[in-house]
Amino acid sequence: MNTLEEKGTLAEEFFMKGFNCSQSVVAAFAKELGLTPEQAVKMSAGFGAGFGRMREVCGAFSGIVFVISTLYGNTDPSGKSAFYKEIQDLAQSYRERNGGNSIVCRELLGLKKAEGTWLAEKRTDEYYQKRPCPKLVKLAAEIAQEYIERH
Repeated sequence: MNTLEEKGTLAEEFFMKGFNCSQSVVAAFAKELGLTPEQAVKMSAGFGAGFGRMREVCGAFSGIVFVISTLYGNTDPSGKSAFYKEIQDLAQSYRERNGGNSIVCRELLGLKKAEGTWLAEKRTDEYYQKRPCPKLVKLAAEIAQEYIERH
């Protein structure tokens, strides 16, 4: 089992290689999910940049939901309300700990609205300096790991 810091660092490393926020968090947990890193990044690709760069739900938070749902999601319809509460609790933790009190990509990036394009930005030094994403994927992986350790 990896420590919180190791999971966070691993997710951050995936992001710095060019993967989106969701892919980075999910790939950090590939082994626990019974996936290869390639399968993990493929399955979570569309969640990045707030769902296909629409800047909606943060990709890092979507990564938490993907990991926790895969490992602990309800298989009986009568359990969905209890699981929804677990996800809402995780969202609240993410909000409180990211300093922005949000799980919305555009809000975390300080945007009033989405850029209106599907084209991903080039990963440059300037890109990394203006984005909170490396820190957010690290935080998300740590939150997911904490949840796993409690369960």
